[in-house]
Amino acid sequence: MPTAVTYPHIVKPAGETARLELHPRTRVAMIVADYLWRGWSAEEIVRQYPYLTLAEAHAALTYYFDHREEIEDELVAEYRDVEEWKKSHPTPPLLVRLKQPAPR
Repeated sequence: MPTAVTYPHIVKPAGETARLELHPRTRVAMIVADYLWRGWSAEEIVRQYPYLTLAEAHAALTYYFDHREEIEDELVAEYRDVEEWKKSHPTPPLLVRLKQPAPR
């Protein structure tokens, strides 16, 4: 009979995303996004988020490497949600003008 693998510092309630046990608002995918897209190491993640311990950062990355498809699907879905939101909420014309470089 296979044994269940547990991850210290990580909780994964059924039907929900994996999160840090002591910081339930911090999803594993958030830490992984910094690792993948910003190129941050576990040590840099802890420097940027001082409420995390190095063990929590490593646990999140370990969970990711064991559940790569799950976490990447979560990140892709989040990206699509953001892009959809951007389409339905265009930048107001005034903001577009303000962001343009000043004429020389």
